[in-house]
Amino acid sequence: MKNITVLGTGVLGSQIAFQTAFHGFDVTAYDIDDASLERAGERFRGLAARYVADSVEGAADGGADAAIPRIRLTTDLEDAVAAADLVIEAVPENLELKQGIYRRVAEAAPSSTVFATNSSTLLPSALADSTGRPDRFLALHFANEIWSHNTAEVMGTPSTDPSVYAEVVEFARHIGMVPIEIKKEKAGYLLNSLLVPFLQAAGELLVDGIAEPEAIDATWRIGTGAPAGPFEIYDIVGLTTAYNISRMGDAKQQAFADLIKERYIDQGKLGVATGEGFYTYPRES
Repeated sequence: MKNITVLGTGVLGSQIAFQTAFHGFDVTAYDIDDASLERAGERFRGLAARYVADSVEGAADGGADAAIPRIRLTTDLEDAVAAADLVIEAVPENLELKQGIYRRVAEAAPSSTVFATNSSTLLPSALADSTGRPDRFLALHFANEIWSHNTAEVMGTPSTDPSVYAEVVEFARHIGMVPIEIKKEKAGYLLNSLLVPFLQAAGELLVDGIAEPEAIDATWRIGTGAPAGPFEIYDIVGLTTAYNISRMGDAKQQAFADLIKERYIDQGKLGVATGEGFYTYPRES
């Protein structure tokens, strides 16, 4: 695998693209419009600075800056996948959206191309048929801030070719990840099976009027020694993702989704990426 395409340049998509380029791969990053690609360029420059600040090996010696020219940006989906060896999909958590993307990509990508979804909550089997190549499709899930939280959860379906699975595991190692091989499908993989119930509990405390985000976060940080509370994590992940996941839940989670949309998303407050969510942050530069 030499030519890698990442579909979606949001918070995590941009990190996947940059991490892959940082480790020497040629990357094509696709998004739906020029405004999204402009924001992606800003994210890449910010990531280069962050890698240096976080003392990622090789970053300060020019490696971080050298990664940016390896990333080609495009709004042409068919062009983005035309020469791809591996396509990593990181579009919003919406089943119909992802299925539609895969149907288009299946027609444009070479038959040898491997498809991988970074979906946080959807089982890969829900998407396999729409790829047109279920034997060459699986899930490859990254954690936020992947240069330091460098797990790559690899999860196939019953149709995934074992040799394709092994090839993706090896690719993950090549880009500095620790591959986590999951034996069978599990919604949420390992990380989110632990994380999502925690975040949902925080959302329910807010919906029920038990406490404000600041108090909930402070309780978690002080009580456990964790570096961030649940609403700080929501801001890092992005409130659009939080909304898309919550609206598929039970009545309480749907109420939390409505709260996020009305108080934050409709006001342009999407989390760290826009400078404001539950908290206010310096804008990315």
